[in-house]
Amino acid sequence: METYEQLLCEVRPEVIETEKRYGEVSKRLAELVRMGNRRSASDTRLMKLLAALVEDYDRRHALPPDDSSPAERLRYLLDLSGEPAAALIPVFGQPSHVHDALTGKRRISAEQARRLGAMFGVRPGLFV
Repeated sequence: METYEQLLCEVRPEVIETEKRYGEVSKRLAELVRMGNRRSASDTRLMKLLAALVEDYDRRHALPPDDSSPAERLRYLLDLSGEPAAALIPVFGQPSHVHDALTGKRRISAEQARRLGAMFGVRPGLFV
């Protein structure tokens, strides 16, 4: 039976940045999940760590459907982040502009799109 440290050396967990790595980590996670009650305490610790890494990647790369509007994408990412709409005030300047952007009544400028892209870790083009 391998120790947790040995499992860590084998898997070398790190923040997932590529789809290839996402696939590798997801595959190993699935193997651990399928082990069920045959998992050791070390396997369970590794499974929880890999699940957190996969969840983090999913959160950072999840997007609404391609045919959604910029306002729908913004609402989706805001909901996903758990941040209140007020967190967008530095991007839009005032609460009424935030509301208008979230409802689609106000177009998102290129500069605002850049700031939103940085804020949510996505391509600015999603907002124009």
